[in-house]
Amino acid sequence: MAQQPSIYTTDHASSVLQTHKWRTVANSAAYILPHLKPGITVLDVGCGPGSISIDIARLIPDGQVTGIDVADPLEEARASAAALGVTNVEFKVGDIHALDFPDHSFDIVHAHQVLQHIADPVQALREMRRVAKPGGIVAARESASMTWYPESAGITAWRDLTAQVSRAKGGNPHPGSSIHCWAREAGFEKSQITCSTGSWCFSSDEERAYWGGSMAERALSSGFAKIAVDGGYATMEELKDIAKAWRDFVENDYAWFGLLHGEIVCTV
Repeated sequence: MAQQPSIYTTDHASSVLQTHKWRTVANSAAYILPHLKPGITVLDVGCGPGSISIDIARLIPDGQVTGIDVADPLEEARASAAALGVTNVEFKVGDIHALDFPDHSFDIVHAHQVLQHIADPVQALREMRRVAKPGGIVAARESASMTWYPESAGITAWRDLTAQVSRAKGGNPHPGSSIHCWAREAGFEKSQITCSTGSWCFSSDEERAYWGGSMAERALSSGFAKIAVDGGYATMEELKDIAKAWRDFVENDYAWFGLLHGEIVCTV
């Protein structure tokens, strides 16, 4: 199968990897914890800098974890695993639309905030289903909706602009409320799919500094900024206003930001 394009509007700039490296099983994949059994094999699709993959590997020390992504973040993923002494994880270049593994290879096939960025999420779920073992699971988590306090014209503009750019590039922004429908299209029966939700909340000084600071930097210096300006979706002045709104969010100790995710566990 010819390789399908990835629709990833933010690239792997340092500000993007900063938010990805924050992710752990506890804060981003707790819904799969009941399925992490001794000795299992796990495929983490779209693993980025590998923080979730490495965390899974630490939770199943006698199991094996494979993370795949485009080449950009994998060197950092390998370095992180080595620094932590985690040896039961490996990282490979791969395409979610055409996974380079035999049928029935893994007990768990997992993706976190990946389906919203790719050209054909249904084909991706078909491939994830194909490489999962009978009795295993396909698990996916995607952002669904967000809210924040206080009201901010700049953060509202950020939300609308990121969605506009994603759609223009063929992505599916914040699809968490409907990923179970994609799973049905990919061949899972309704009885095989369990839906749940999870959330992030950034409210402490440290959390606001992490989230708001990285969003401000993304607005000005990631691939998203270049696409937004070059594509005529925003001016640099508008991006500067968005970055200022995020810096104001960081400084306001009343402020908080919440993000709801939809989750599916599909039994093979």
